[in-house]
Amino acid sequence: MSVNDGVSERGDSSRGPLAGLRLIEFVGLGPGPFCAMMLADMGAEVVRIHAKNGKPSLDLLDTRFDVMARGRRSLAINLKQAAAVDLMLSLIAKADGLIEGFRPGVMERLGLSPEVCFKHNPRLVYGRMTGWGQYGPLAQAAGHDLNYVALSGALHAMGNDPETPPPIPLNLVGDFGGGGMMLAFGIVCALLEAQKSGKGQVIDAAMTDGTALLTAMFRGFKDGGAWKSQRHANFLDGAAHYYDNYRCADGKYVSVGAIEPKFYALLREKIGATDSVFDAQDDQTQWPELKKKIAAIFITRSSDEWCALLEGTDACFAPVLDWDEAVTHPHNQARQTFISIDDVIQPAPAPRFSRTPASTPGPVASAGQHTESILRDWGIDQTVIAACRATDAI
Repeated sequence: MSVNDGVSERGDSSRGPLAGLRLIEFVGLGPGPFCAMMLADMGAEVVRIHAKNGKPSLDLLDTRFDVMARGRRSLAINLKQAAAVDLMLSLIAKADGLIEGFRPGVMERLGLSPEVCFKHNPRLVYGRMTGWGQYGPLAQAAGHDLNYVALSGALHAMGNDPETPPPIPLNLVGDFGGGGMMLAFGIVCALLEAQKSGKGQVIDAAMTDGTALLTAMFRGFKDGGAWKSQRHANFLDGAAHYYDNYRCADGKYVSVGAIEPKFYALLREKIGATDSVFDAQDDQTQWPELKKKIAAIFITRSSDEWCALLEGTDACFAPVLDWDEAVTHPHNQARQTFISIDDVIQPAPAPRFSRTPASTPGPVASAGQHTESILRDWGIDQTVIAACRATDAI
């Protein structure tokens, strides 16, 4: 799928399971834009609120590379002006939901607290994204993804060497998995509930909470005696020989995840691990030695050779691809997992819907690019727009 210049800035917003919904996004970093992107990808109209004359949220050479900002129009506003706050409340009165990712208390100081917004729109779903949550001892402290993942207990479990610090898991776990995605889920839940009750509510999405939720299975394993607290001592953390990444003759890596006995047996058959020592799959005392033996096998062939032998079988195998290789892999191409928008390769909307497929995202807008058109489309009187412009509110 490729998006050309003829596609509108919002993409095909008539498509997708969330088509017809209107949301307001106060522009921030990381999880907030990711949440808004997910909702916009699914057809919701999401308007980005930029601070007038504010600094760009990302230091990019070109706004089109700000992939998480795709598919939304932008309005630039000066909330230090009273007229701007009134204008914002007029838009909020017409919205289904709101997304903000400031520290607790910032929206209140701007005059846009949940209580004020609910007076103008009782059905409003008010989504709040923070690292530590709206309350608690750390609520007002600065932090980033790594800190939230650390506090949840998840970071301690990651990594192959218990004698070195845990590795940095990018910011996939806290910002996006435990943060933006959780908020998107919360907003959709609250929107469904509002259809029944006629009332909105506040969503307190904390990345510490969301990341902790992602560890639910491991918590159960630990309390059930199937998981050790120490790192690199469990079947899913790289300790097991049948669940790890291995280096090939060409310097590339392949992944193996043959957990179930029948898949493990097929892996052994395919790679020639016929020695009876491999029979003791779950004998943890043997894992270090078995891992050395498996590594000695995989280093004998290139990654392409292993792909030809194992890919597509039930051996639970996949090559470890870099950013460019992932785009050109036949499976990802068949599913159009990646798309091009303004010549920027990026992930396609997910998940897939059979009857209401996701909208095609439009390109990234610059700050304030659509201020007046948004206001007109949302029913703001032209005299109000003119007055706001005259007072530097927009």
